[in-house]
Amino acid sequence: MPMEFINQNILLIAVVVVSGLGLLWPLLVGSAGKGLDPVAATLLINREDAAILDVREANEFAGGHLPEARNIPLGKLAERIGDLEKFKDRALLVCCAAGVRSGKACAELKKNGFTRMHSLAGGVDAWVAAGYPVKKGTRNK
Repeated sequence: MPMEFINQNILLIAVVVVSGLGLLWPLLVGSAGKGLDPVAATLLINREDAAILDVREANEFAGGHLPEARNIPLGKLAERIGDLEKFKDRALLVCCAAGVRSGKACAELKKNGFTRMHSLAGGVDAWVAAGYPVKKGTRNK
């Protein structure tokens, strides 16, 4: 009887499973940093003098980045973690294009003893959509 139900409703069951996974995805993947929307990120920058780390590739960074951001691509973060030692106990806003790479970067930072990192929810795309300024060019602080 249960197999008959499953066979007759396989599409419905698949939709339920995919929907459930979609809802649970943030919990399953997790993020070591707390996701902040652009408004909360701006408050963090202004109130706590947060450093900004952009983990996109150099060409993405050059196309437009948050003012005062420094660029270390996610693929090079582990080898360049020492460049960020001075920010270990300081608020750190981590951003990428849409928020996926920054979550991974926050996990890497946490493994290396960073405690106050936050991912920019929605990434630079959300920042731009909110009408906040970006700088262009490759100057890396």
